[in-house]
Amino acid sequence: MSDFPPPGPPPPPGAPVPDEPVAPRWGPPSYPPQPLPPPPAPGWVPARGMLGAAHKPGAMPLRPLSLGDIYDAAFRIIRFNPRATVGASVLVAAVAMAIPVLVVGVLTWTVGLTYDPTATDPGEDQVIGFVTAYGSYALGALLQGLGLILVTGMVVHVTAAAAVGRRLTLGEAWAATHGRRWRLVGLAVLLGLATMLILVGYALYVTLVVVLAPTLAAVLLIVFSVPVLAAVMGWFWIRVYYLPVPALMLEGLGVVASIGRGYRLTRGGFWRIFGIALLTFVIGAFAGQLLGVPFSLGGSIGALAVPSDLALFVTILGSALAQVASTAFVAPFTSTVTSLQYLDQRMRTEGYDVELMRQAGVLDR
Repeated sequence: MSDFPPPGPPPPPGAPVPDEPVAPRWGPPSYPPQPLPPPPAPGWVPARGMLGAAHKPGAMPLRPLSLGDIYDAAFRIIRFNPRATVGASVLVAAVAMAIPVLVVGVLTWTVGLTYDPTATDPGEDQVIGFVTAYGSYALGALLQGLGLILVTGMVVHVTAAAAVGRRLTLGEAWAATHGRRWRLVGLAVLLGLATMLILVGYALYVTLVVVLAPTLAAVLLIVFSVPVLAAVMGWFWIRVYYLPVPALMLEGLGVVASIGRGYRLTRGGFWRIFGIALLTFVIGAFAGQLLGVPFSLGGSIGALAVPSDLALFVTILGSALAQVASTAFVAPFTSTVTSLQYLDQRMRTEGYDVELMRQAGVLDR
C-alpha cells in the first residue's frame, strides 16, 4: 500500500497550468561585463620586477648588479664554460712557459748547464746558466702576457653570451675575436706605454727632488708624493685602463675610441667600480699565490735535493708550473669580473638590460 495520496483528477481542458517550483541556483553574483584593458602600446617595456625569473635567462640577472651578483655570475660563467675560460688561460700559459723549460732542459742535457743555489761565489758558467734560464723565462712571460690579452677578448664574448643564456665553445669564442685581435694588442700596448709614462714621470720627479732639494725637504716631498701617485694610478686604472677592452670587443670600436668609451662608462660610478676591481685584484693575487706557491716552493726545495747539473732545470720547472697554476684562476676570474662590470655600467647608464632581454628572447624585437 502506497504512503502517497492518489493523484487528483486532471485539470479541465484550457485551464492554466500552475508554475513548477524552481530550485534555487547557488553561485557568485552576476555583475555587468567589464571591458578588457587596452593592449600595451608599441615599444612598451615592462617595469623592473614584472618579469620575475625571466630577468635571469643566463648567468646573471638582467638588472644593475650588486657585488654578490657579479661574483656569482663570474663563477657560474667559469664553471659552465671551463674550456673557453680556464682552458684558454691554461693553454696559453702552458705553451708560453714551455719555452724556458725546453731551453733549460736542452742546455742541461747537451752542454751541461749548471747552477748551484748554495754557492756564495758562482763561476762564469753558473752566471751564464742563470742569465740564459731566466732570460728564456722572461721571454715566456712576455709571450704569455700577449696570449692572455687575446684570452681576455675571448672571455668578454663568453661573458656577453652567458648573460643571455648562451654558451660559447673555445672555437666560437676565438672566432668571435676575428677582426679585432690586432686592435686588442694595439690597445694593450698603448695602455702599457701610458702606464710606463706615468711611472717614468714620477721617477724623474723623485730624481729632481733628490738632486735639487735639501735632504729633509726631499724626504718630505717624496713621502707626500706617494699618496698622490697612488691616487693618480687608481684614477688612471679605472677611468682609462679598466673598461676599454670590453668596449672594443663588443662594440667594434677602434683603439682610441674604446678608451674614450671606457672613460664615459665609468663616469659617476668610479668608487663602486674601483672597490669591486680592487677587491677582485686582492682575491686574484691571494688565490694565485695559494695555487702557485706549492709548485715554486717545490722547485726551490728540489733544486737543493738534486745534483747541481739538474738544479737549474728543477727551479725553472717549478716556477713554470707555478705560473700556469696561478694563471688558470686569476686570468679568467679577473677578465670575467671586468666584463660583468662593463655590462653592469651599460645597464645602469643606458638601459642595456632591455637590449639583453631582446637578445635572450624575453622581449620581442
